[in-house]
Amino acid sequence: MNRVKPCTLETSLVQLGVGFDDRTGAISIPIHPSATYRHPGVGESTGYDYTRSGNPTRQVLEEGLAKLEGGARGLVFSSGMAALTTFFLHFSHGDHLVVSEDLYGGTYRVLDQIFTGFGLTASYVDTTSTAKVESAIRENTKALLLETPGNPLLGISDLEALGKLCRKHNLLYAVDNTFLSPILQRPFEFGADLVIYSATKYLGGHNDLCAGVLVTRNEEFGERLYFLQNSTGAILPPIDCWLLLRSLKTLTLRIERHCRNAMLVADWLKQHPKVTAIYYPGLAEHPGHELSCRQASGFGGMLSFRVATAETARTTLKRLQLISFAESLGGVESLMTLPAVQTHGDIPEAERQRLGICERLLRLSVGIESPEDIIADLEQALA
Repeated sequence: MNRVKPCTLETSLVQLGVGFDDRTGAISIPIHPSATYRHPGVGESTGYDYTRSGNPTRQVLEEGLAKLEGGARGLVFSSGMAALTTFFLHFSHGDHLVVSEDLYGGTYRVLDQIFTGFGLTASYVDTTSTAKVESAIRENTKALLLETPGNPLLGISDLEALGKLCRKHNLLYAVDNTFLSPILQRPFEFGADLVIYSATKYLGGHNDLCAGVLVTRNEEFGERLYFLQNSTGAILPPIDCWLLLRSLKTLTLRIERHCRNAMLVADWLKQHPKVTAIYYPGLAEHPGHELSCRQASGFGGMLSFRVATAETARTTLKRLQLISFAESLGGVESLMTLPAVQTHGDIPEAERQRLGICERLLRLSVGIESPEDIIADLEQALA
């Protein structure tokens, strides 16, 4: 039967895996938990040999992610950090990276405490300033890695300008797009060579799986990263691949609700007398608002805000009833965390203070509950 090819991102997401199983016609892609596969004969293969090297359920997910992102090759991993670690394994002793300073603390930890031991160095830069990025480039710099919006301060970096800069200096251009997803931001359109996700977050969206994603612009780089994935083995198990496929089908709907709720919550928070600062690109007063409007189709569900004292922050977290005091983000349930102690605790204190990641700063992942209920919980917690 000839199938109509999906022409929109929304339809492609819903149709992930449909039509893969011609034998049964299953609408939901089957989970293939087999660790190994029978060979038809010596030197012959069904296309699958050993599940670390390839699995039918994982194949549908990886191919679907590449198509959704507009890339050549997609790879899924056991966590976002496994995906980043595989990317870092691409480099050699003596190589230098320029990295966003407004980034997840785990990325800083793996670079600073593990990869420096293998001779890889990194400079952490305010990537919202293209000039500062260029001034950090050295003779041995091989790549730029950035998160935009930043984590947890929601800084906005100019994807197009940084793409041109990377081409000028022949740098690999990697963008962690976890906060916005391919629904809201398309890094390949601005020259990125690699798009990175912690799929635990919005792609998974239900706080029930841990996964990471790498998508490459070209097949050659994709084959290099596949070699590293297969060699080191941090693959995503088949059942988690199925969970992620299932979750992606509702990504568009979830992202729309996250964005709508976050805007309402941000507008409410900026009026609250106990909130001294708020960081959300959807607010007109945010310094990256206009840039965000140009390079993204929405502002996402993440925001941070600052209160007057550390004690107020801790009391607020303790009093939450609907919103959960928990790490992670991007799930349907609203979560709040204290970055200085939790997600960014491995960044040295002096560096945290310089960046403004103090114990008065709270990060809120706005879920898809009724916005009135989210605001009511914030109101009683801040009272």
